[in-house]
Amino acid sequence: MFPKNFNSERLIYRPYKFEDIDQILKYAADPEWARYLPVPVPYTRGDAEKFVASQLLLEWDKNPSWALEFQGESIGGINVRLLPAHALAETGYSIARPHWGKGLASEALQTILDLAFNADDSLNRVRAMADARNAASMRVMEKCGMSREGVLRQNQQLRGELFDEAWYGILRSEWEANRK
Repeated sequence: MFPKNFNSERLIYRPYKFEDIDQILKYAADPEWARYLPVPVPYTRGDAEKFVASQLLLEWDKNPSWALEFQGESIGGINVRLLPAHALAETGYSIARPHWGKGLASEALQTILDLAFNADDSLNRVRAMADARNAASMRVMEKCGMSREGVLRQNQQLRGELFDEAWYGILRSEWEANRK
């Protein structure tokens, strides 16, 4: 259903590989990158090794996950979790801080939305979530045509702090209207 390797305008999407560990460690060890993400802080080489190993074990047909490569460097990732019984998919993404503000997260998300809706005619909706304090991530989702559908107050806990989740979604009909 989903290709393992493909490109968008500036990004290469490919499966994770063990050679990514050093580059993942480089960006994931940045506390600002990790601020809104459920990752260990401090982030260690062992954490990067476990992450890559977990990505290699995913069932590709149900949970494809791609490393994002920009100018020869692994700078983040994006994934899709499919829930076919509900005609639904969920996506999540991250980009290394040196590449924030370049439109790469928006490019990656739009590419995955297009890929998901084009790959499965029965898919009706794609959703994503961000920590409600993460204004940049919410702008990315809005730029890609997703609508804020609600806020789940103090729905998660991260490093001992409760936080609100902002949920976004896009329906097939909205995606189709945006493509015209």
